[in-house]
Amino acid sequence: MPFLFSYGTLQQANVQQTTFGRLLVGEKDILPCYQVGEVLIQDEHVLHTSGKAYHPILMYTGDANDQVIGTVFEISDKELLQADSYEVDAYVRRSATVLSGKTVWIYADAREEMNEEKS
Repeated sequence: MPFLFSYGTLQQANVQQTTFGRLLVGEKDILPCYQVGEVLIQDEHVLHTSGKAYHPILMYTGDANDQVIGTVFEISDKELLQADSYEVDAYVRRSATVLSGKTVWIYADAREEMNEEKS
């Protein structure tokens, strides 16, 4: 079963209930080499679900001193696809390693991926 690192709205009980149909149980962990920024959400479903116009978004820095505190959830493959559906186009899902050593899925800034493809 996959692990999902959440640092934002997927930690909210109402978002979990709407997205997965249940409350998730997780453990606190830390993601190195990232900082948190903000992105304006315009998707009506996501706005209604989260109740927030601005969502946090992970931005890769490569600096191990930059760390994001979040929660690691063990979810099913189906739930991972449900999380993909919740996240808007500003996010890209990628693999990362948290300080506990677990390999997790994260949702990070998709603009960084576009910049990497142009390089």
